[in-house]
Amino acid sequence: MKAILKYGWIFLLIGGLSSCVASKQSKSAQSIRPVVEKESLSPKQQQKFNYFYLEAERLKLKGDVDDAFELYQHCLEINPTSAEALSALAQFHFYLKNDSLGVAYMEKAVGYEPDNYWYCQNLAGVYQQHNKNDKAIALLKKMLVQFPDNEEPLMALRDIYLQNKDYRNVVDMLNQLEKREGKSEEISQGKLQMYLLLNDNKNAYSEIEGLANEYPDDSRYKCLLGDVYLSTGKKKEAYDIYQKILVGDPHNEQTLMSMMNYYSTTGQKVLFEQQMNTLLLDNEVSVDTRMDVMRQFITNNEQNGADSIKVVSMFEKLMKMDTTDTQMPMLYSQYLIAKSMDKKVVPVLEKIIGIDPTNVPSRLQLLSYAIKDDDYKRAIAICEPALQATPDIVEFYYYLAIAYVQSGDQQKAQDVCIKGLTKINDQTDKSVISNFYSIIADVYHSKNMYNEAYAAYDSSLVYKPDNVGTLNNYAYYLSEGNSNLDKAEEMSYKTIKAEPNNDTYLDTYAWILFQKKKYSEAKIWIDNAMNNGGNKSNIETEHCGDVYYMNGLKEEALKYWIKAQEMGNQSEVLKKKIEEKKYIAK
Repeated sequence: MKAILKYGWIFLLIGGLSSCVASKQSKSAQSIRPVVEKESLSPKQQQKFNYFYLEAERLKLKGDVDDAFELYQHCLEINPTSAEALSALAQFHFYLKNDSLGVAYMEKAVGYEPDNYWYCQNLAGVYQQHNKNDKAIALLKKMLVQFPDNEEPLMALRDIYLQNKDYRNVVDMLNQLEKREGKSEEISQGKLQMYLLLNDNKNAYSEIEGLANEYPDDSRYKCLLGDVYLSTGKKKEAYDIYQKILVGDPHNEQTLMSMMNYYSTTGQKVLFEQQMNTLLLDNEVSVDTRMDVMRQFITNNEQNGADSIKVVSMFEKLMKMDTTDTQMPMLYSQYLIAKSMDKKVVPVLEKIIGIDPTNVPSRLQLLSYAIKDDDYKRAIAICEPALQATPDIVEFYYYLAIAYVQSGDQQKAQDVCIKGLTKINDQTDKSVISNFYSIIADVYHSKNMYNEAYAAYDSSLVYKPDNVGTLNNYAYYLSEGNSNLDKAEEMSYKTIKAEPNNDTYLDTYAWILFQKKKYSEAKIWIDNAMNNGGNKSNIETEHCGDVYYMNGLKEEALKYWIKAQEMGNQSEVLKKKIEEKKYIAK
């Protein structure tokens, strides 16, 4: 007999069932009736059944679920005792949320073919999903007898008993599993946990003693027995076991950890801390173990006054022990960041990327401090090696480009942006892509390559239409060229709506209005710019003089021009404005 798909898989094939399927439900319900024996089909009927069943399977795989449903129904009309058709239709009804009907079909399928493992397993799974654990347990127990070589029913029973907190039966299932597979740490650990939950210390000890006797050369099980003794109050017995292990193996990590727990449990604070230090400063102890202990060291310190000097002192000792692994420096950096010790964390982060140049989180954290300090030279020193070590991390191209802009090397900034664009993917932040194009556009404009600049600005706005930096620069450069001023005004207005107190954006908007000869409106916005910090910019101060002049305020205009020159604006046009006391266009 053909095996069906496991329960649940068919849902991947059913994309949706239409009203055509739903309309057959009443007929389906009426077709279910008790059947004692499977019907025997004539060769002609069997051939007919096989044809329609295979066609139903084909249609289902093709996605024609409505037609497939009807053919499965037709198969059931040919042979009402077909477990295959019943099982297939059950999946449809589960999908349609007709759970009771789906269960009934599955039960019929198992009733007609009780020796089919997959039908039984599917029905057991259905029972579990519908919280019919009693029925699931009964069926799984039958399956244990029917299919003695298959462990899945045994594991399923274990899970149900564990869910029901029936720990005795969990132990029984594990014992049966142990008979099949032999004694193992995993099974013994499982039984141990159940015995402890049952407060059955006698059997708990016996279980681990059996494991220790099974593997007499493996100290892990002896140590585990000590741990069980300690957890159940037999402190002396635990201590004796630990000491016996350490006599033969003084660097045994598991036992040293257990001794630390022993001192903690027995309230011996001084010995607990000494044991902690011993583990941390022992070169023969693995990094993973020392990491676990150091986390506990930090937790213990936080619970006893949070003496960060003590923690930092221990970390500094650990930094000298292992210069090839980044785990401890990473933990140290996280601690320092949590404690806001920014100056101390920088050399730790530098050590991490020195050991592992591909450590992106640490490099980004280090970069954040350079950005915070507005130190573009340090940012360049951090980002340039990153392009070699981690060439696919777009963020490093982005921050390196900005650092180059700050350093005045616009060509390098543009080159890095162009390289960065080759690394973008569907997950790349659209703001980053937009800013790549914006920087490229700014550089093109500085080279008087206006068409290329405007094309790049357009690309920037494709990725982020509300990129205020792009909108402002694009608008300002259009206004400087006295071209497409309506578009410039529209873009600039978006920036002042987004940031109404940004003097740069206010100045741009005022200047566009000035270029459009809307002088009275321009004065309103240039005054706003000056009141929001524009009086600290010699360019904006000059603009203010220009706007005032065109509004007939010539004396005030001259004062602003002179002030702009005193602030460092040495343009020849400004010089002529002051000399001739009148506005002169560039």
